[in-house]
Amino acid sequence: MARSPRLAAGRARALGLPTRGTTNPNRLRRVDRWVAHAYRDLLLSHDQPLVVDLGYGSSPVTTVELASRLGKVAPDVRVLGLELDADRVAAGKEVADPPRLDFRRGGFELAGARPVLLRAFNVLRQYTEEQAAEAWDTMVGRLAPGGVLVEGTCDEIGRRCSWVALTAEGPRTFTLSCLPADLEAPGDLAERLPKALIHHNVPGEKVHALLSELDACWATAAPFAPYGPRARWVESVRLLAARGWPVLDDRKRWRLGEVTVSWDVVSP
Repeated sequence: MARSPRLAAGRARALGLPTRGTTNPNRLRRVDRWVAHAYRDLLLSHDQPLVVDLGYGSSPVTTVELASRLGKVAPDVRVLGLELDADRVAAGKEVADPPRLDFRRGGFELAGARPVLLRAFNVLRQYTEEQAAEAWDTMVGRLAPGGVLVEGTCDEIGRRCSWVALTAEGPRTFTLSCLPADLEAPGDLAERLPKALIHHNVPGEKVHALLSELDACWATAAPFAPYGPRARWVESVRLLAARGWPVLDDRKRWRLGEVTVSWDVVSP
């Protein structure tokens, strides 16, 4: 039986279970790039906006990268990395540069922080779907007013990713992001669906319908293959939109290997 989320021992009373801790440089570059685009105005609307990176793993490298990338669009941003494991926090402290970049022990309760933006990647795969939904509620409840949680998962080198953006009103958008050259077909991204969706990739469910339709568009876009996988991906997403799917982004984002839709398109 899967364990329920618990309060880890210690003064911080950090909520959650330690992750495997695997990480790599640039693993989260795709979601960072999207966040910097999608929530630039949110970050700029606050003085010294606080961003929390939850569960950064055995190395703080992806938190350092997040601070660097967001700093280019919001120079006064502050990034706080949170981990349950004391050794991981100590590794973060070695590269900290407060207040721009700092590290602390914490879990889903966010160590008392109230960020305007929270990135939680590859932290919910070990939980049941019900536990993951509870974690969503806990994390969203700790956001600053108007804040956003971006929760998702990716492969070990960041070539296949998906994520959900949530606010106090609930899930808002769902994004698939990939290196098109790494795919046989878009359906390959199913293995990296967030916990809220991964068990629903079966006939009759919305997310299965989306991936199936995207696969069909990929097949139709085969004549674009000589121009490269990126061109084929762009044409596939264009076809998806032309078939009536409510795609929220544009060709500029598609060229990056992305497609974003409203959450109700895939919600279980």
